[in-house]
Amino acid sequence: MLAAVQAAAPVPATAIDAERAFVADAQKLGQWTAFRKWSAPDAVTFAPQPVNAHQALADAKDPPHAIYWWPGRSYVSCDGKLAVNTGPWVNGFGKHVGYFTTVWMKQPDGGWKWIYDGGDELKFARDEGGDIKPVIASCGAAPKPPVMPARPAGFRNPLKTGNGQSADGTLVWQWNVDAAGARHFVTMLWDGKAWQPVIDDRVAAPPPPPR
Repeated sequence: MLAAVQAAAPVPATAIDAERAFVADAQKLGQWTAFRKWSAPDAVTFAPQPVNAHQALADAKDPPHAIYWWPGRSYVSCDGKLAVNTGPWVNGFGKHVGYFTTVWMKQPDGGWKWIYDGGDELKFARDEGGDIKPVIASCGAAPKPPVMPARPAGFRNPLKTGNGQSADGTLVWQWNVDAAGARHFVTMLWDGKAWQPVIDDRVAAPPPPPR
């Protein structure tokens, strides 16, 4: 029993710690094994339309070499129970680069699970990372109701959408996916006086399949 307790991994204290533990598990246990382990039952990802992560990845086989990523920025609600991380990823020994965005929710046991995972490939890697510190929402004046940014021009109906906010209302997020699979994700952080847009991800629709 004592050996089992000693062998148990510590519960990540912050969403930054959780992100780093997530990527470490991807390298050690396998990419999709780690995605399943660290996701909440209702977690959503995209293919390119929104899908439940557990259902979509239930039978996914781990690739020989997992994607590698690291947190570049982290935004956290005043109560510390919701966070949104974003940062770079690399794959194929550097042949492919891009960015990710992950929404993390603190669990009743004190651990973290992700509830949203998205991102895109880029031509050039983001210059982010290192010993980053989270940006924490203001704990002062009560937040005003947020006005979320409009969907990007050219988005085709029908839209699929999802959103959420921290229990204290100081961090909000929203995603929209159009009929062709284009995606828009935004995060807004309360600074005590106004809502600040801190993440605005725009993912183009994939090319249509050849006929």
